[in-house]
Amino acid sequence: MKKIVLTIGLLALFGHFSNGQQLNKTEKKIAEYIEEQMPQTEALLKKIVNINSGTLNKEGVREVGNILRKEFDDLGFKTEWISLPDSLNRAGHLVAERKGKAGKKLFLIGHLDTVFEKAMTFTPYTYLNDSTVTGQGVNDMKGGDIVLLAALKALHQHGLLENTTLTAYFTGDEESAGRPTSISRKDFIERAQTNDIALAFETAVNLNTVATARRGSSGWKLNVKGVMGHSSTIFSQQSGYGAIYEAARILNEFREKLSTEKYLTFNPGLIMGGSEINDNKETIGKDNIISPRVMVSGDLRFLTESQKENARVKMKEIVSHSLNKTKAEITFSDGIPAMEPTSANENLLAVISKVSLDLGLGEVKAGDPGSRGAGDISYIAKYMACLDGLGASGKGAHAPGETMNMKEFPKLVQRTAILIYRLTR
Repeated sequence: MKKIVLTIGLLALFGHFSNGQQLNKTEKKIAEYIEEQMPQTEALLKKIVNINSGTLNKEGVREVGNILRKEFDDLGFKTEWISLPDSLNRAGHLVAERKGKAGKKLFLIGHLDTVFEKAMTFTPYTYLNDSTVTGQGVNDMKGGDIVLLAALKALHQHGLLENTTLTAYFTGDEESAGRPTSISRKDFIERAQTNDIALAFETAVNLNTVATARRGSSGWKLNVKGVMGHSSTIFSQQSGYGAIYEAARILNEFREKLSTEKYLTFNPGLIMGGSEINDNKETIGKDNIISPRVMVSGDLRFLTESQKENARVKMKEIVSHSLNKTKAEITFSDGIPAMEPTSANENLLAVISKVSLDLGLGEVKAGDPGSRGAGDISYIAKYMACLDGLGASGKGAHAPGETMNMKEFPKLVQRTAILIYRLTR
């Protein structure tokens, strides 16, 4: 029932603004303020980019969190740090909340960590040209964190946060979630369910594309056994084909029968075979011995839960057709669920597209779900309307030389501010 009501509400909201062709007076003031404040906004971005906050650098993650926490305190939010058990080896999460009765209740998602750990070469905030900056996590996703914060600052400056219900949730381990996620994402999921709409500020492809869907990720392991013997007897009735040939058959059939399905991928990331495989993932083998053991591990990515389950059924069927004197078993593990495409997400897309048109930035369309990995928003996508990819635009995320487009930065902040303003009226 909640999804139906939400869909109708978003359609009504879109209809309310569809006749206008420009910003109202309040929205113009918001946009102007954001432009005026860009030097201060960029200074804050530079400050947090120049702090290493790789997921396992817990002190760095907390340092970035403390800087943002003070900013939210100054905006009148109630802030708290969500600690995680020591066994998870993660820094925890920052939450900033305010309660009101106006408009939609928004769950706003960022993350404090990056993929760049302390042992990796540090890249400071640096201009490459007049419109491009580089730095660790500058677009994934410290730029997105600041897009959200700068938008909220503009609304606060004009008294527009009063009576709103907003939860800004910055996880400290998005790039490598603490396991089990039933613990590391417990508070995240519970708080999200008290809201109507989720907006996530992962990297934007460009000004005119957002994510209405994201693929989920899961894991699989293939264990194959064969008969150990002299290599000269391979293919015989008594020795069979050995574990390596059986593993090759299975992987090739995965490719032949499943690889053309849209949005479905299954990557074998590690394969080991030989005479022995020990618990340290070390293997021993000789050219003149038929391998009795192979282990393969990989990931499986999907757009919907049904696509995931159907793929698993087909993979099990392929595995069951063993070559002579071999036997294989495949097991699956769940990871991050999919953010499935929904009508509620499409209606929310219409709202942000109208904001973009009123700003003179052009229509916003849904991006290709296959171009993105999984993200935190996927844990809660089944509960509410969602949009992702609202953060800073740039290139090269997760690699040295990651960049951010500074010309588009203020426009993305303006779009976010006006989107939140309209949703909370």
